[in-house]
Amino acid sequence: MSGDNRRSTAAQFFMDEENVSLVYLSTSDKVVELLNQASLMQRDAQKANNLRQVQELIIHKEENLLDNFLDEMLAFQTDKMADIRKIVIGFMEEACKKDPELLPKILPCLQMLLHDENIGVQKKVILVLAPVFKVMIQWLCKAKGGTPEMTEVWEMMGKLKVEVFEMIDSENDGIRTHVVKFLEGLVLVLSRKTQESEIPKNVKAENEITLDSIPEYNKYLKHKKLEDEGKKTFELMLQFQASPHISSINLMTVMGSITNIAKQRPSFFGKVVQAFEALQVNLPPTLAKSQVSSVRKNLKMHMLSLLKHQCSADYVNQITTLLTDLGATNSEVMKNMPVIDESRKRKAEDSSQPSKKSKVELEDVLELDEDDIGMTPWTNRDDQKKPPTLKARQTAIDITAEDLEPRLSSENVSDLVLISMVMLPETMPNHFQSTYTPIAAAGTSEQIKHIARLLATQLTMAGMGKGIAEIQLQAAVVEKVEEPTPSYDYGTSPKQLIQTVVGGTTKKEPVPVEKKVMAAPVLPVRKGIKQFKLSHVTQNLDERVLEEMTIQSITRILDAERDAVVGNVQPVRTKILTCLVSQFGGSLKTLLEDFILHDIRSNGELAFSWLYQEYANCRGFSATPPVGEKPTLANYDECLTRLLLELMKRQDQKEAFVLFHRLLLEAPVITTNALKILKAYCAREEYEVSGMNTLNQLILSRPAHRFQFLDILLEFTSYDNAEIRNPAMEVVKTLFEMTKFKEHIEAQAVFMLKLLLGAKPLYDLFTRISGKSAPEIWTEDCVKMCTYLYLGLLPCNHHMIHELATVYVATSADNKRTILRVLENPVKGMGMYSPELLKFVENCPKGAETLVTRVIHILTDKEAPSVDLVEKVRDLYHKRVPDVRCLIPVLTGLSKKEVISALPKLIKLNPIVVKKVFNRLLGAQGDVTYSSPLTPAELLVELHNIDPAKCDMKTIIKASNLCFAEKSIYTQEVLAIVMQQLMEQNPMPTLLMRTVLQSLSMYPRLIGLVMNIMQRLITKQVWKQKKVWEGFIKCCQKTKPQSFAVLLQLPAPQLKSAFESSPDLREPLLKHVQSFTPHQRAHIPKSIMTVLEKDPLEEEDRLRKEVEEKKRIDLEEKLKKESEERSREEAEEKARKEAEAKAQKEAAVRMEKERKERELLQKIKKQKEDEDRKNEEIRKKAEREKEKRKQLELQKRKEELENQRIEEERLKWERLEEQKLEESQKQEDEAMEEVSEKEDDSAGEMQVDLGEAEPEPADAVVEQAVSDVEDADTDVSEAPLVVGEVDTSVEDELDSSAMSQESTDGGEEKVKVTKGRGRGRGRGRGRGKAKRSRSKR
Repeated sequence: MSGDNRRSTAAQFFMDEENVSLVYLSTSDKVVELLNQASLMQRDAQKANNLRQVQELIIHKEENLLDNFLDEMLAFQTDKMADIRKIVIGFMEEACKKDPELLPKILPCLQMLLHDENIGVQKKVILVLAPVFKVMIQWLCKAKGGTPEMTEVWEMMGKLKVEVFEMIDSENDGIRTHVVKFLEGLVLVLSRKTQESEIPKNVKAENEITLDSIPEYNKYLKHKKLEDEGKKTFELMLQFQASPHISSINLMTVMGSITNIAKQRPSFFGKVVQAFEALQVNLPPTLAKSQVSSVRKNLKMHMLSLLKHQCSADYVNQITTLLTDLGATNSEVMKNMPVIDESRKRKAEDSSQPSKKSKVELEDVLELDEDDIGMTPWTNRDDQKKPPTLKARQTAIDITAEDLEPRLSSENVSDLVLISMVMLPETMPNHFQSTYTPIAAAGTSEQIKHIARLLATQLTMAGMGKGIAEIQLQAAVVEKVEEPTPSYDYGTSPKQLIQTVVGGTTKKEPVPVEKKVMAAPVLPVRKGIKQFKLSHVTQNLDERVLEEMTIQSITRILDAERDAVVGNVQPVRTKILTCLVSQFGGSLKTLLEDFILHDIRSNGELAFSWLYQEYANCRGFSATPPVGEKPTLANYDECLTRLLLELMKRQDQKEAFVLFHRLLLEAPVITTNALKILKAYCAREEYEVSGMNTLNQLILSRPAHRFQFLDILLEFTSYDNAEIRNPAMEVVKTLFEMTKFKEHIEAQAVFMLKLLLGAKPLYDLFTRISGKSAPEIWTEDCVKMCTYLYLGLLPCNHHMIHELATVYVATSADNKRTILRVLENPVKGMGMYSPELLKFVENCPKGAETLVTRVIHILTDKEAPSVDLVEKVRDLYHKRVPDVRCLIPVLTGLSKKEVISALPKLIKLNPIVVKKVFNRLLGAQGDVTYSSPLTPAELLVELHNIDPAKCDMKTIIKASNLCFAEKSIYTQEVLAIVMQQLMEQNPMPTLLMRTVLQSLSMYPRLIGLVMNIMQRLITKQVWKQKKVWEGFIKCCQKTKPQSFAVLLQLPAPQLKSAFESSPDLREPLLKHVQSFTPHQRAHIPKSIMTVLEKDPLEEEDRLRKEVEEKKRIDLEEKLKKESEERSREEAEEKARKEAEAKAQKEAAVRMEKERKERELLQKIKKQKEDEDRKNEEIRKKAEREKEKRKQLELQKRKEELENQRIEEERLKWERLEEQKLEESQKQEDEAMEEVSEKEDDSAGEMQVDLGEAEPEPADAVVEQAVSDVEDADTDVSEAPLVVGEVDTSVEDELDSSAMSQESTDGGEEKVKVTKGRGRGRGRGRGRGKAKRSRSKR
């Protein structure tokens, strides 16, 4: 419904329409429609819904359609979705239940689906097999005779059962759980039901399939075989429960299953109770504290449910004791006690009464020597007789428990506790703490029986005890073994047996043993009687004899292996051997070693016993440590290394291979020598995989030394031999995924990589790894050795690429080249979609540009670049690395405009690189197909359009040739498109005609298109472009006679030019024209005919003569010009020398003149400075006078107001005076101009007299001074009479300066200065009189 609600309104409308249409169809048509829709649907939910509808229709509605559509439904078993396959498996179950005749078709499908890659599908198949097995049994029961189909089904089911049994060792907990449930169903079917059997509520009694409901005489179903198979299956479940590595989920599942079996099949009740007893004292060591608590609660629940059953009457004591240990209260036990009828109660009482014992009590006491002190007392087990009825029902645990119960005296129990104290750990284990419950009835007979039963369970699980011996003896008797079976002498102490064998006795004489009984107290030795000791009646043997006897005794013990097995004393024999060999050593070690290696499969446990005995001796755990030796690990190390070395020599044997790895994994301590052997083993190519797996298991199973083993494994990742390095790398990658190893592995990888920053390889490290002396410089092998581990981890941790870039930048150039060569596989493992890799490309470190380029090349070698990668590379190129080579890997991801802009730079690269670029752009790179932004035609056109200023023509031609080399891409059609596009351009590309010629040589059938192009080129005046015109003429040469029509279309000058460039065109063209009819020749212009008929050779001779004549005339003119040039040069040289002499003279005069001018200028400058200083003083004085005048005017303002009329007249008179002054000034200026003209004339005469010297500037300076004074006079004209006096003093000063000037200048200069002075003085005096007259008025 939720899926329907999510659909749109239109979709629901059409769905409703389809559903309405289905209503009016028949069932068969509905099934067909639903199956067709399911085969086309994409959504799993819809497809599953359709298949469920089909199942409902053909199984529950119309069964007759099942055969018709079975194959169609079974076809969905190969659907890619696991949920659909599960639905098909459910359909198979329902189909078998509905029609068992379909089993021959369905069982092969189930067998195939049992091996499906999806775990859920496998679970579904296992779940379905149990009901299918019942259906098969019912089908075979009804059959009167056998058929080939039934035989096939029976055999197929047998194979399926075997495969399911094997899956009990699967790594998946869920699969193991489903297998257990399948085994439960199998046991219930293959066992008999009794009156006491419980029937589950969900099962009807008439529908239950058991062994009772199967006919006795059936071809396939044999009662005996089926019953044995059911028992074996039940034993398999018990073995699975007793597995030391079972998980808590599987353990609780199998507990529930065998509880159900015990309640429904009481014949297994006793075995289930014993299995729970064994489980309670042997919980798997792999369980956590919480899991142990859960298992114990579950066990308690199942034991309470078993206690309710009627059959628990025979096992009440065992169950209640076990429940007490599990923490059940007395009320819980009593609440679940079974209701027992009188007959069963009486039977239970009879069976629980103890057997009658002999009335004769044991009174004598056996005397124990000193060596027997502390040993467990022994009894003659032959005297203990049991009732046959009870013994027939007893199991090995019962027999051993009854044997142990009378031995649990206070002394023996105390000895057991004291001996066990040595092995107790320092802290209480969590497992013991969680399972321990206080003993409620300590010391009672019930508690003693319970302890005896617990010990019996432990001994039986270890393969020891009286019960095991008797059961094996009974089995040997039943099998009627021909050779005599030695039995365990229950009347002899094990201690005595050992002494006898060591003493050299081979045949044990029958010694009558006096039956004695042990009293509770030990009688003291009588006084006065000396105690017997063996040392008093024996003497020491010779060392050689003692050694020979020892070897003989060890040999006899080794040869007595079969007797020990039959007598159930194999553990005792092993203990004797290992103790003797570890104590005496010497040649005994070689003897025992040879015996172990003779039959490795059978003697593997003996090797472990020897190894552990040596370890116990070295650690001081053994009760009999080596005599006179201080406990060390030397003997243990020798034992371990001897075994490992010999096993390594026999690795061709599978048993040696297995034992070698077991020794390393299960040895209590891995010594340094053992590690060396393991390293040597891993370094051999034939054992590298198994060796690395052993190292992996050592790392995982030995936490204390895991990093020591891990360092050894990491060394193998740096080996140059790939056969050794690759398995080690795979193991390291697996460990790298675990958090506890990740940091250490990464740190080692970084350490190895940073060794590249050193000046030379690290001597000790490289010598240890390679076995050779380290070179003084970095070699390629050394660099690879440092990078193997780091690059191997790169696909697992992409962040490490940044550290690689850092080291790459800092290392040497040779090391960089090696790193670039080994990058391919790691970078491919990362992939171009890695965020860290994209970040690395974006933030390319300075100096790592080549590394980034190499990485990008690797990523895009076999795959088109991603959008993100293209964007990062584009930014890198534009912002940081302007090297066009970094764009090559992502060319196919760039835009057309970007590729065209980069094309001139790309074709300048190495020809090999250019070829790779074109392969990418043309999509011709092997099996990889790229979508290029440029089509082949566009690429060739853009090559022609490259600006010659950006790339030389030779490089463009080479690039074009690479395109033409790809004939599969540049076909006739593509080249035709290229030529048409090039011809339409204006101006035409320089290489146009070259491309036309090359295309024509590749594809001669393009001649028609070429002629068309040449005709159009004439209309575009191809002769205006020199290079294209030359190519046009060459094309005409190669395409004649087809090109004759084109040549005739040329104008006469161009045709003549073509003949001059290629004279061989004229004759064939002339013949071609002469072959025309008169009417055709009439259409040819006369100018063309003139060019055709004129022999170019004659014209060439004429032109050659003209050229020669022209050259002769030019030569004469040249000689004439050269003579004229020489004479002109001689004249110029003479004039130059004269000019140089004149210039030297003039220079001397000029220098003298300049010197005088400098002196005069300095003098004038000094005079001017003095005048400026005097003028400044005058100006300041005038300003002071002006200030005084202003004050005086303020005082006389009243007088001025009164004399206003007089003032107006005065002003009028002043204006008249000013006009007069202006007129006089003009006259003076005119006079001055006349004087200046005369002075100029006189100055010219003086220059001639002085050697053409320049006029002195003194007059100008004097005139400037006079004009300045006149201006000053004008400014001060309004001052009082005092000012006029000042003017007179200024004129006097000017006169004095003029007089000094006269002393230096000539006669005419004196006259000129005197005139000036007179004019100045007159002007000054006139102004002074005017001022005085104004002041009087």
